[in-house]
Amino acid sequence: MQAGRLSAAQAESLQKKSVAEKLAFIDVLLSSGTIESKALAAFCAETFAYPLLDVGALNIEALPPKIIDNKLMQTQRVLALAKRGNKMSVAISDPTNTQALDQIKFQTESTVEPVIVAHDALLQLLARLNKSSEQSIADLAGDEADIQFAEEEEPSAAAVNAAEAAANEVEDAPVVRFLNKMLMDAVNMGASDLHFEPFEKFYRIRFRVDGVLIEHAQPPISIKEKLVSRIKVLAKLDISEKRVPQDGRMRLIVSPTKTIDLRISTLPTLFGEKTVMRILDATQAQMGIDSLGYDPDQKELLLDAIQRPYGMVLVTGPTGSGKTVSLYTCLNILNKPGINISTAEDPAEINLPGVNQVNVNDKAGLTFPVALKSFLRQDPDIIMVGEIRDLETADIAIKAAQTGHMVFSTLHTNDAPSTLTRLMNMGVAPFNIASSVILITAQRLARRLCACKQPVDIAPDLLLKAGFKPEELDGTWKPYGPVGCERCNGGGYKGRVGIYQIMPITPAIETLILAHGNAMQIAAQSEAEGVKSLRQSGLVKVKAGLTSLEEVLGCTNE
Repeated sequence: MQAGRLSAAQAESLQKKSVAEKLAFIDVLLSSGTIESKALAAFCAETFAYPLLDVGALNIEALPPKIIDNKLMQTQRVLALAKRGNKMSVAISDPTNTQALDQIKFQTESTVEPVIVAHDALLQLLARLNKSSEQSIADLAGDEADIQFAEEEEPSAAAVNAAEAAANEVEDAPVVRFLNKMLMDAVNMGASDLHFEPFEKFYRIRFRVDGVLIEHAQPPISIKEKLVSRIKVLAKLDISEKRVPQDGRMRLIVSPTKTIDLRISTLPTLFGEKTVMRILDATQAQMGIDSLGYDPDQKELLLDAIQRPYGMVLVTGPTGSGKTVSLYTCLNILNKPGINISTAEDPAEINLPGVNQVNVNDKAGLTFPVALKSFLRQDPDIIMVGEIRDLETADIAIKAAQTGHMVFSTLHTNDAPSTLTRLMNMGVAPFNIASSVILITAQRLARRLCACKQPVDIAPDLLLKAGFKPEELDGTWKPYGPVGCERCNGGGYKGRVGIYQIMPITPAIETLILAHGNAMQIAAQSEAEGVKSLRQSGLVKVKAGLTSLEEVLGCTNE
């Protein structure tokens, strides 16, 4: 108006329209036809003493990526041009938009140097950049995945409203399709976990397949918040809480006959929330004991122990060694209409119809000991405790085993003999251990060789050092090694096989327990009674060509 480009009446009219329609003044001014976009840019550059740039001369590919958040660029209509040291050149068409410049300065901790560009050209360029970003996610996502999420229960009206509000915020079609594709890829590859990991410069997604993490995708870092929000909506977590870890669940309908439970865990990290999804496939526990990889004599010992009327069977091993699947396989064998089975877990990973499963909740006061005490008033035949962590839990579990109940549980120990000394160290009386524990199984999971495996030559002295006996190296067999093909994605391994140490508590071992024997004495006695160590069981699998010597050496100690 001061420059004579607008009359006072025009300026007032445009300003009123801007306020009434909630539009930026620059949009209303240009749409009125009073001044052209290029002329306005030249006027702004001269008036505010900022450089003027022709957007047509820009090479989009050469623009610095990920300096300014894409959402901020699109909402505030700005574009990062270059960054040198602590100074950043930013293309802007409205130099009076100081809010945008302040936000960029705050987000990037840089001194902002505005460069004036024509408004319409800037909007076209931002639209192209946004489309290319969405297209890159869409290309990663591929076609629409045939996937559904099951509703666990009827939500309240308040929960529905909150979920709808959150869903609207993250209902970004490419992101939704991308997450669906990641889940289907994970299921098809047989992954046990999905890791969504944000870092300063990139965002990656890794799958744990056969116990090993492999990188599967690196989507644009700009989608990290939308992706986490989408997962939170599905898992019914608090979408606005980003400062503390959260845990949730959701159910995936893969086909009319198959559903998969997913356990979700979020964790605040330096550059955003890391999300891990654990795939819990209930069909694993129903595959039968033969699919787990027990040797015939080990299978016989285990089946004999679990069919007894009372006592305690303990399964030990590190996290991810298949203890839960082994326990549920045993429960599935015993799950009959005439048997009352109750389990306490943190949380229940596999849903088994006919079994009364309880999730412990320490915050609410439902601990393992509280759940166990309650079970004993529920007329149980079989009790399963997710993990014996303390003396109180151990005492109640052992008393239950002594009073006519079959008790299953897990412990984190390296092998079967050290489990007994661990219980003693917890404070359990040796007499109680000897009179209740009837069998201990330690286990590991080794990667199974793919069908593309080939015989390999390994020096006899290395085989002897690994644990083979001289008489076993008779030339009638050869160890196999990984090769790699399409079926195993070039890794040489497909699936996993269990390695087990099954140790029944015999009268001789009971005597050692009562005499406060240590783990070495108990191990020597069990070996004398023919119990194979984990290494020896692994070598049997090597001899059978099921896995490689490297795998067995990597997951067993001797």
